[in-house]
Amino acid sequence: MNEAHIQRISDELNLQRQQVVATSRLLADGGTVPFIARYRKEATGSLDEVAITAIRDRLGQLAELDSRREAIIKSLDERKLLTPVLNKAIQAAETLTRLEDIYLPYRPKRRTRATIAREKGLEPLAQYIFEHQHTDPTAEADKYVDPAKEIENVDAALAGARDILAETMNDDADVRAAMRTLYFEQSVLSSAVITTKEAAGAKYRDYFDWQEPISKAPSHRILAIRRGEKEGFLYTRAQPDEALAKAILQRTFVKGQGKGAEQVSMAAEDCYKRLLGPSLETETRMHYKKQSDQAAVRVFADNLRELLLASPLGQKRVMAIDPGFRTGCKVVCLDAQGKLLFNDVIYLEQSQHLAQQAADKVMALCQRFAIEAIAIGNGTASRETETFVRGLPLPAAMAVVMVNESGASIYSASEIAREEFPDQDITVRGAVSIGRRLMDPLAELVKIDPKSIGVGQYQHDVSQTLLKKSLDDVVVSCVNAVGVEVNTASKQLLSYVAGLNETIAGNIVAYRNENGPFRSREELSKVPRLGPKAYEQAAGFLRIRDAANPLDCSSVHPESYGVVEQIAQRVDCTVQDLVKNASLQRKINIEDFVSEQVGLPTLRDIVAELAKPGRDPREQFEVFQFAKGVATMTDLQLGMKVPGLVTNVTAFGAFVDVGVHQDGLVHISQLSDSFVEDPAKVVKVGQKVQVTVTEVDIERKRIGLSMKTNPELAAQRSVAATSNRANSGNSKHGSSQKGRVANGHRFPKHRQENRSADNGLRDDWFSQALSKGRR
Repeated sequence: MNEAHIQRISDELNLQRQQVVATSRLLADGGTVPFIARYRKEATGSLDEVAITAIRDRLGQLAELDSRREAIIKSLDERKLLTPVLNKAIQAAETLTRLEDIYLPYRPKRRTRATIAREKGLEPLAQYIFEHQHTDPTAEADKYVDPAKEIENVDAALAGARDILAETMNDDADVRAAMRTLYFEQSVLSSAVITTKEAAGAKYRDYFDWQEPISKAPSHRILAIRRGEKEGFLYTRAQPDEALAKAILQRTFVKGQGKGAEQVSMAAEDCYKRLLGPSLETETRMHYKKQSDQAAVRVFADNLRELLLASPLGQKRVMAIDPGFRTGCKVVCLDAQGKLLFNDVIYLEQSQHLAQQAADKVMALCQRFAIEAIAIGNGTASRETETFVRGLPLPAAMAVVMVNESGASIYSASEIAREEFPDQDITVRGAVSIGRRLMDPLAELVKIDPKSIGVGQYQHDVSQTLLKKSLDDVVVSCVNAVGVEVNTASKQLLSYVAGLNETIAGNIVAYRNENGPFRSREELSKVPRLGPKAYEQAAGFLRIRDAANPLDCSSVHPESYGVVEQIAQRVDCTVQDLVKNASLQRKINIEDFVSEQVGLPTLRDIVAELAKPGRDPREQFEVFQFAKGVATMTDLQLGMKVPGLVTNVTAFGAFVDVGVHQDGLVHISQLSDSFVEDPAKVVKVGQKVQVTVTEVDIERKRIGLSMKTNPELAAQRSVAATSNRANSGNSKHGSSQKGRVANGHRFPKHRQENRSADNGLRDDWFSQALSKGRR
């Protein structure tokens, strides 16, 4: 254990040193984040999953830093370049960036202009010029003229010396650090349209002539501009004031007013233009790209958590309908465990005769399979299908629910679906997924790559490694927070349980199929490859309904069963009685059972669990219904108030499904009567909201919504904005001052960001809305 790392993490995360030490040891011993957070509170001081994950990730980053440090030292040592001073500097480097800056002068390079100049023997001349800036270096340079070395004259000698000086300046770690600070803090992000690409890149027109400080640019705008650049419509730069950047080099390296100083100044100019400037611009862009990635991934992770923890209908017999016009609606009937019992196709639009047949068929199937709820996918023809179903003489208690089917087609064509339903086509598999999502969203959605669920922001533009790691953490957290019923869970769901993996999960399912349902947690030890460590990590998160020991259906860990038995003996009852009887539980004084092995945090968790053993922590399911008579965008009118479901939360607002096949946007400025800094603090994915229609653009498939108390004003502004856009065409926002030309593209010298938040984010709206499909 690296003591320096422990202290550093403690300081950075504002945690007690012992908390970091204990967590580090548990992680090193193979502990998982959910297990440590739930069952090792005494050791960690009750750190939650967020803090434990932060410690885990920081330990990994510091280990990576150490690994790189060792590799650099090894490389320098092998090349006989490692000196005590250099080694001390390398050991003192606290960041990967600083480490690479120190190593840069010694890094094996491709053949550069400075390398060629050194090969010609001009390094002594470069050193002379730098050390004698007050003198004229012409006479000294004349000594190096040698046509055989392609140094034809004094000017060629001086040019080679300047190349060496420029590269030396570029490699100076302290200068790079100062310049990096300038670039990161004062660079201006600029974008312009590529010539002749105005029409093709129209969705990026807000960025055809754009400038703002990159340090203040929101993550979604940076990602939007980068996407426009990647697609070949925008030309972008990120640069500070050139004079400020050059001044750092000049005051660091140029000493005096002589001819030699002029040569050093020329070298500094070349360094900035050819080497340091382009390098740090790339670094700056990557720095803010990384920050934007982290912000976008955080939004995606928060949305995914809400979606996975959505209220489950529970074990009910469900009919699921995947709507369709031409090919009909696929209908499946599932039992309470989600097993496929029957499938068929009904046709609603082709003729009155077929519609009557469909009605008769649905009613007969509901009776035949004792259906308790009907799930309807929210894709094409969903509202028409819902209207049809609600028009049937169904029992009043039967729930009819619209289900978000994003990603269902991904599942239906996957290997997982083929393994589950080898004899069914993709339409049947998709309908089954819709029904199961209603019963238990978490259990079904874990079968799909989270990126395909459709609750992200620029998920295809961010680091895929970072995205996968973050989303996997969310899935693991959600699965273990809810718990998993061993005897009904799929292999995919079991694989996310702490301590398990795909292989062990498969072995659990195989054992279950061969030997029948598990009767106790203890029986899990018979599963191949589920060893003591995996059992320790997983057991508390696995549930066995109707087990002989009621604790096997709770989150009480088997290692604490003895404590529960002691508690039962103290109040003179059995464990079964203790679980069922609240009056007995009230007699417990947990302080009587504190020991070196079990502390108050664990005892509090045990008593809380005894009061509700195995209870699902997710909220109670409530049926939601869209507004009647609103099925398409043409049914929407300005000022209309309609219920909706939040389908996605981004940094610039929330998308809401109001039942018209096209999600509307509640811009961040319309989320509340008061200022909103973070939309995620106001709305969550899956939340039921009441919204007012402020804009309907059928041509561009765009709906503007508001959650303000007085949304009529928002509607009026929207109408005015639409009129202004129509009158102005593609005119640019802001002042139309002439700008400087960079590589053939014109940028304004400076412009205050004076557009409204809505206008500034219009492209983000388009890219989200246009790319957001049902399936």
